[in-house]
Amino acid sequence: MNCMLTILGIALVLAAVFGGYIAEKGNPYVLLQPAELWIVGGAAAGIVLIANPPATIAKMLRGVRIILFPREAGRVAYLRALRMLYEILSYLQRAGQLALERHIEDPASSSIFSQYPELLRDNSTMNFLCDSLRLLVIGATTAGEIDRLMETDIEVQRRGHHQPVSALNAIADALPGLGIVAAVLGVVITMQSIGAAPQTVGEKVAAALVGTFLGILLCYGVVGPLAARLESLAEAHAQYLQVLRTAIVAFVRGASPLMSLEFARRSIPPESRPGFEEMEIVIRREARVPPATPPPGATEENAKAAASA
Repeated sequence: MNCMLTILGIALVLAAVFGGYIAEKGNPYVLLQPAELWIVGGAAAGIVLIANPPATIAKMLRGVRIILFPREAGRVAYLRALRMLYEILSYLQRAGQLALERHIEDPASSSIFSQYPELLRDNSTMNFLCDSLRLLVIGATTAGEIDRLMETDIEVQRRGHHQPVSALNAIADALPGLGIVAAVLGVVITMQSIGAAPQTVGEKVAAALVGTFLGILLCYGVVGPLAARLESLAEAHAQYLQVLRTAIVAFVRGASPLMSLEFARRSIPPESRPGFEEMEIVIRREARVPPATPPPGATEENAKAAASA
C-alpha cells in the first residue's frame, strides 16, 4: 500500500505539471532536451560522489528501495511484535536464561524467531533484539544499564538512517542551482546564435529554460519528497525498536510478560496502537511458547527447576 502511494504521488506530480503544460497548448517535444538533463543529472550524481562516502551512497540506494518496497508497518506489525515479545519473555520466565541462549545464537533455527521471517530478514532489528537479550543471558548488567545500552543502540541506528536522508536533501537543495547552471550555459549558446533567425533563437532560449525547469521540478517534486518519506520510515523503525526496548526493560525490572507487553503497547503511536483486548486475544489465540526444555549440559537439578518454573 505504501509503495503504491509513493508511486501514485510521483505520477500525480508529473501528470499535474506536464498535463497543465499540454493543456495550455505547450509543445511537449520542446521539453525533450537530453543535454539539459545530462547537465543537471550528471552534476547531481557528481555531487553525490563528492559529498558522501561509499557507505552512505549504498544506504541511499537501499533507502530508495525501502521507499518503494517498505517493511510491513502499522497495527498488524505491532501486534506481531507484541506476540513475539510475549513468547520470548514467557519462555525466558519458564525455561531460564541459559535455555534462551540457543534461540538468540541461531535465530534462523529458533522455534520462536522462525515464526517471524520478516524479522529474520531485518538484520538491524534482529541484531538489536538478540544483542539485548544476550545481556539477560550473561546476567552482567542491571535494568538501568540495559536500558541505556538499548537507548544508545537506537540512537546510533537513527543517526545511521538519517545519513541517506541528509544526502538526498543535499541533492534536492543543489538541483535548482544546477538547473540555473544549465540555463546559463543555454543562454551562452543562444548568444552565439544571436544573429540567426528568430525561430532558432527562440528554440535555444526555450531549451535553456528547460534546465531550470528540470532542476526545480526534480527538487520539489521528486527528490525532496523522497527524502521526507525516507525520514518518516526511519523514525517509524526507531519507534519499533523503542517498543522492543520498553518491553524488555520492563521485564528485567520485574514485570510479568503480560504487564511488560502493556508497557510496550502504551509506547506504540496512537494511530497504530492496538487495544488491550485485541492484544490479549491475539496472544491467547496465536502465541506459541516453546516447552521449557533444559539447555544442553544442564544438570538434572536445573532441568527440574526449569520444568517447575
